[in-house]
Amino acid sequence: MLDAAAVSEFAAGERLAAQLLFLSEVDKLKGVLRRSQLMDGSRYENSAEHSWHIALAAWLLADTADEAVDVARVMQMLLIHDIVEIDAGDTFAYDATRRTDQAAREAAAAARLFGLLPADQAATLHGLWCEFEARTTPEARFAHAVDRLLPVLHNFATQGGSWRANGVHRGMVVQRVGAIADGSARLWAVIERLLDEAVRRGYLAPVPASE
Repeated sequence: MLDAAAVSEFAAGERLAAQLLFLSEVDKLKGVLRRSQLMDGSRYENSAEHSWHIALAAWLLADTADEAVDVARVMQMLLIHDIVEIDAGDTFAYDATRRTDQAAREAAAAARLFGLLPADQAATLHGLWCEFEARTTPEARFAHAVDRLLPVLHNFATQGGSWRANGVHRGMVVQRVGAIADGSARLWAVIERLLDEAVRRGYLAPVPASE
């Protein structure tokens, strides 16, 4: 890994040195493993791969957004939204215990990691991250929709993947990915049909009768 001393030796100026140091630091995202397997089931994906995949998905699926969106802004959010996992780790969507302090862990990570950049870029990236988390803009709502979409496709492609491994049922998935409906009614309609089919095939448990 590059360190500040090494970068300062060959980078011309503090701004470029800070940018290169940040790029070196975020390379660590490639080592953060998620619970989703690749769609061919060969291994688990890492968070950097996930970020690339959903940014591409947002570009391609932008015409499904319920509201007009700045696609470039959506892609920017998605490319940086999981950088905090370098410090905070990937919190499994269905781990209730780990999720209790997830927001605090990720906020601290955002402050440190984006703070490595020059002040103007730190403010821009941190602002995009906060916008994504708040979900109050059309771009943030659509970004969340795409972020929630891909793991469902991964689990379907791997015949239940992390759903079956962790005792997840349809109601839990709906609660987790319901934000898709806030950004794209068309994508949500696809997901509802896909979840029904996943239950029919035995990839996903139905909602227990007690619920």
